[in-house]
Amino acid sequence: MDWDHTKSEELYGVKHWGSGYFRVSEKGHVVISPNGDASSKIDLFELVEDLKERGIGTPILIRLADIVKSRVDLLSDCFNRAITEYEYESSYQGVYPIKVNQQRHLVEEIVNLGQERKLGLECGSKPELLVALALMETPGALIICNGFKDQEYIETALLAQKLGRKTFIVVDRKPELDLIIKAAKKLGIRPNIGFRVKLNSQGAGKWMESSGVRSKFGLSPSEIVEGVQTLKDEAMLDCLVLIHFHIGSQITSIQSIKSSVKEAARYYTEIHSLGARPGYIDVGGGLGIDYDGSVGKSDHSVNYSEQEYANDVVSILQTICDEKNVPSPHIITEAGRSIVAHSSILVFDVLGCNSVSVSDLDFEVSESDSRLVRELYEIYTCVSEKNLNEFYNDLQDKKRDSNNMFSYGVLTLKQKARAEKLILANHTKMVAIARNAQDLEDIYWDLEKDMSDTYFCNFSVFQSLPDSWALEQVFPIMPIHRLDEQPQRRAVLADLTCDSDGKINRFIDLEEGDHQPYLEVHDFSEEEPYYLAAFLTGAYQETLGDLHNLFGDTNAVHVSINGNGHSVSIDHVVEGDSIEEVLSYVEYSKPDLIEKIRRASEESIARGSLTKLEAKLLMQHYQRALAGSPYLEESDE
Repeated sequence: MDWDHTKSEELYGVKHWGSGYFRVSEKGHVVISPNGDASSKIDLFELVEDLKERGIGTPILIRLADIVKSRVDLLSDCFNRAITEYEYESSYQGVYPIKVNQQRHLVEEIVNLGQERKLGLECGSKPELLVALALMETPGALIICNGFKDQEYIETALLAQKLGRKTFIVVDRKPELDLIIKAAKKLGIRPNIGFRVKLNSQGAGKWMESSGVRSKFGLSPSEIVEGVQTLKDEAMLDCLVLIHFHIGSQITSIQSIKSSVKEAARYYTEIHSLGARPGYIDVGGGLGIDYDGSVGKSDHSVNYSEQEYANDVVSILQTICDEKNVPSPHIITEAGRSIVAHSSILVFDVLGCNSVSVSDLDFEVSESDSRLVRELYEIYTCVSEKNLNEFYNDLQDKKRDSNNMFSYGVLTLKQKARAEKLILANHTKMVAIARNAQDLEDIYWDLEKDMSDTYFCNFSVFQSLPDSWALEQVFPIMPIHRLDEQPQRRAVLADLTCDSDGKINRFIDLEEGDHQPYLEVHDFSEEEPYYLAAFLTGAYQETLGDLHNLFGDTNAVHVSINGNGHSVSIDHVVEGDSIEEVLSYVEYSKPDLIEKIRRASEESIARGSLTKLEAKLLMQHYQRALAGSPYLEESDE
């Protein structure tokens, strides 16, 4: 069958999950269009090769500032169009939740790129508040203070108002209101207070349990009424400026968003009826992205667009506020995932391949072989399309027999090895027969699951794609080159860690809107590099990554498009953790480690088991390794 780049683009679903930012070129390379159109583009394979020449090897996390800018503009434009269409009486402002990705260069870029749109920051902890106060200098931009708060947190947020920062302190739990009032009196500062309401409405998808009446944060109706009365008693009712709610992350269904906004709008108008006059409503996070292109068929997808999201939020607030004759509030969103997910790509190389297919037997079967081996060989020589169903069922029985007979000592190791190779040879032959046969599709797919190769890859799932392991999140993964060739193999991806969970075996299945247990890949050759990439990795992955097997952060490169639209500049290179740095995170000291090796070397020299030259070489290797990367590197030779 003829194959070209368009078929690869269809196979990997690039148009479905890429949102216009990614496509496949005629050369068979993944091309990035940071503005979502053809006005500018980056050849990802050529970029990786260029970085390699600069000494920046894989695995590499590539961050694209232009995509961040595009996403910030997209969301603002969607709300502005909705505000115009529905003749909404107030404005829109977004804030970026720092927790989604706290990396300094990224947060700085987001603040700078969002200045025109007055994009603010949301912080959910004291460390994040300190970051927000230092970086947020955009006039009129907001800092939303969420999370658990102590007196120091609150006083810091209040004093920041003296710096010109527009801080809103959200009451997530009832006792925090007393802390805010106490701090405000102490400092003589009128606070901007927000009430987080605990909605009955829940989100949809993996994170729905973080919302609803049993959620960790939020005020109940009685607590809201009591809070309003407390502010009245303290002559601070005018300080209540914000109503906030949050229904979880990656909301898959627009119906969940609609119901939550309706309920929150009722709270907003009812709080007005109590005498308060808040002018802002923060609809929280939850704006999802389509990780698998299934348009809402799975938890990794959404059934709505950014424009539909903005239209529903604006129209619902407008309608309910008009019903109650209450001024429409300024709208705030905390859409972190939507802003940054598309902007990061993890590129890694394949180190080796373990193939289970057996095309030719390297031994002959004779009467001296066990009966099981002879029966497996008979299946191998006689199987055809006509008898495939019968022999397939026989093969399943023989597989069980092989394991049981070896466990009970009936089958020798040599005969077990022959039986195993014959089972794989039968699998390989049956797959070839069933691939294009009618009425054998079920057998074909059952066999294919067992016939997937294992491609060993130079990265750590736990460090770089923790949601893939912990939450079974499906990320778009594909080769970044050779896409003008038809991929002939199927594989699961194994990482460098020594953990059996350190693998990826869930990939996009566009036909079913779910996942499949393998990735279509090309033949692997050790003579040339083979690069794969995981896309849409900008949200949460770097923040949640751990040090399993002490694999630290990868190299990260910040890339932007030059003015001509067809060349790139490397804005920042953030070197990945060295082994010395990773070890320091778990309390190991470089001098102590070196001294222990040096002492052990001297003892070995004294015993005569190590020469002085060998000791010198060992120390050189040891100290060089401490300064090097935890990931596998190409030899200098």
